[in-house]
Amino acid sequence: MAENTDLLALLAEMKKAMEKGQEEMRKGQEEMKDRMEKGQAEMKDRMEKGQEEMRKGQEEMKNQIQSHVESKVGEIKDHVNSCIEKIEEDVQSVKREIGEVKGEVERKIEEVKDKVQSQIEEVEDKVQGKIEEVEDKVQGKIEEVKEKVQVKIGDIEKRLSELEDRPINFPANPDLTYSRPTIKSLTFDGQTSWTVFKTQFDVVSSANGWNNRVKASQLVASLRGSAAEVLQGIPSDKLTDLTIIENALEARFGDSHLTQFYRTELKTRRQKPGESLQALAADVKRLMSLAYAECPMDVQESLAVQFFADAIRDEDTQLRTRLMDFTDLKSALAYSMKCETSKIASKVSMHARPIRIEDNAGKRKDEKFESLLGALEKFLEILAAGKKSAPRRNPNVTCWRCYKRGHVQLECPSDSAPRRNPNVICWICYKKGHVQRECPSDNASRRNPNATCWKCNKKGHLQNECQQITSINHHKETRHGSDKALSRRSFVERYEHDMNSDKKFGTETDISVRALRMTTEDTWPVSEIQKAQLEDPDIRPILEKKLKLADRPSRQE
Repeated sequence: MAENTDLLALLAEMKKAMEKGQEEMRKGQEEMKDRMEKGQAEMKDRMEKGQEEMRKGQEEMKNQIQSHVESKVGEIKDHVNSCIEKIEEDVQSVKREIGEVKGEVERKIEEVKDKVQSQIEEVEDKVQGKIEEVEDKVQGKIEEVKEKVQVKIGDIEKRLSELEDRPINFPANPDLTYSRPTIKSLTFDGQTSWTVFKTQFDVVSSANGWNNRVKASQLVASLRGSAAEVLQGIPSDKLTDLTIIENALEARFGDSHLTQFYRTELKTRRQKPGESLQALAADVKRLMSLAYAECPMDVQESLAVQFFADAIRDEDTQLRTRLMDFTDLKSALAYSMKCETSKIASKVSMHARPIRIEDNAGKRKDEKFESLLGALEKFLEILAAGKKSAPRRNPNVTCWRCYKRGHVQLECPSDSAPRRNPNVICWICYKKGHVQRECPSDNASRRNPNATCWKCNKKGHLQNECQQITSINHHKETRHGSDKALSRRSFVERYEHDMNSDKKFGTETDISVRALRMTTEDTWPVSEIQKAQLEDPDIRPILEKKLKLADRPSRQE
């Protein structure tokens, strides 16, 4: 209790002290307020006095300036008047001089007229005499020419009569005939480069002297296979327009929409095992022309040197080439070849037998990386094929399924049964008239009883009829159930399974998203690729099976 009373006493004292402090603060604020009001009043008075003084000063300045301007204006008027008087005097004197000069000029003109008239008369007399002489000479020449022409006409008539008497079918002289050489036009099936074919076609057309109409007909005649199918999307009256045909082929087979893909391929390009530096430089130059075609040549050469140095396999050669800071690809290639040759020569001893050392670990890493890169490229091609816009089609094309115009059979929206060979046999009910996926029969008794499901590994049904929802756990002893099952899976299923196996063995590689961005940033450096290529004996069999069985077609669709 004593402590509480002490605390209360302390609190009371603190409260009193705070109240005193607040009272003092109020007084100080009131004093400050009074001082501020007094200061404002004094400042206002001073400002009013200053403004009054400024007004007086402005009026005095105004009066002084006005008086000064009036005095200057008077002086200027006097000076201008004096100048005008001088100018008038000068003008009068000039007029007098002009009158004198005019009289002299008129006299000179009269004298010149008389002289010219006399000379003209003399010249007319001389010209008349010359004309008479020339007329006589011309008349004599005309008579001579007439005689010669008559002689020539007689000779020509004799030759014509001789030619009429000769037989008509006489052999032509091969020495007097000339046939322009023609170059045979090439063919384009869509499998080769459209840019290369177009360059060759332009050279051939220029050599043969074709116009645009002939070029269009020759280009249409040279198309084969999938390239000829582009003509279905062009109206028949536009098949003679060279520009429309070239634009359609450029949109279908050109490389302009693959610029980002070529840039990504150029950044991830690395020297393969056994690949020479010359082949690497040629491939880098090819990719540069496709990826950076709009850049100047000096910029292309500088970028090509950087990408070539990044792609060199040997680290020592790569470092030396990078330090030299070349500006063209030819010099960088020559220097890197010198480094490679000197390095090989320094390793060979005169008294030692050379031993060939194979880097199997690096080879395995490159094989694994190439397999992953190939799978990703296929996946990108599938996505690009899905995003490509359909070519402009001939509106008169007829569908073979619904017999309507405006689309083809592959794009038919109708659900009716397609027109098919009536003798086709179903593999389920063994009846004619339909195929396996359109079989109306639910009776699967005619199926092979040993058919195995690839999802649950049970016999008697297929994967699309399996009722099991949960996925199968692939153990280390039986990773895929069977070797055939891995070969028949789709690309996406095989890719997902490889990613799951990487997670299982602790070697997961985050390359799925970054490989599909198709940006110009280098999101896949060499260090990350080397980390992903781990030498794991458990993963190696999976990758080898995937590489061997990746291209086999599926038979359970």
